[in-house]
Amino acid sequence: MNAIGILVIILFVLMIIVGHIQGVKAFLGLVCNFFAIFILIILINWQFNAYIVTAIISVIILAVAIYLGSDNIEVTNTAFKTSIIVVAILMALSIILQYFGQFQGFTTENSEELEGLSLTVGLSFNNIAMVVMVISVLGAVAEAAMAISADLNEVIERSPDMTSTSLYAHSRIIGGQILGTAINTLFFGVLGANIPLLIWFVRLRYPIAMFVNAKLLMTEIVTMLLGMLGILLSIWIASWFIVRTNVKQQKVRIKHERDI
Repeated sequence: MNAIGILVIILFVLMIIVGHIQGVKAFLGLVCNFFAIFILIILINWQFNAYIVTAIISVIILAVAIYLGSDNIEVTNTAFKTSIIVVAILMALSIILQYFGQFQGFTTENSEELEGLSLTVGLSFNNIAMVVMVISVLGAVAEAAMAISADLNEVIERSPDMTSTSLYAHSRIIGGQILGTAINTLFFGVLGANIPLLIWFVRLRYPIAMFVNAKLLMTEIVTMLLGMLGILLSIWIASWFIVRTNVKQQKVRIKHERDI
């Protein structure tokens, strides 16, 4: 058994210990999403429309990650609606950024690995770059949407008569905490994954202009910024959904009390 297999077993055991049944569901969701990504690769390789395939697979991944991550139907519904809206916005932004940034294809740093290989694969690297950006932000968006939805619903359960102003104030406090930790997670994840690349650039004495315009690095940075924007949008939109729903429920309760 290799190191990856051992780490997967350790992860599964720890998820059971910490989350019990919910941990098993989360692990099954992880496996399902792995196969979803595999299907995405196959469909794009078969020349299916990358935009449609990405949209469908993204919905599936979000649904699996969110609905297997919590048993609270109100939390999951709010998080799912929020995630769909945010991912749609980020997908549109990724298409625009790809058009102006031209992050697709290979770079001069890849020349040694690609030497002797044919590059006529018959696929649009513009579309592939868009797919990479969208798929990379799904986890951050779903996590932020679930976190803010769960926390605000717990606040509402404790104080069902809370005004919308007070609830928005709580959402700003909770959202600020989620935003700080989630953005740091994204930042250090990208930084850690690209430390060898950064060291290589420094050792080769890349000038600042070449360093900033390096496609290998800029693609990662743009994806990270999209993820950060997705976290921020998730917090805003989920908070709006929850406050709007709470206001409606309060009106229903008041009307019911008056009728009684």
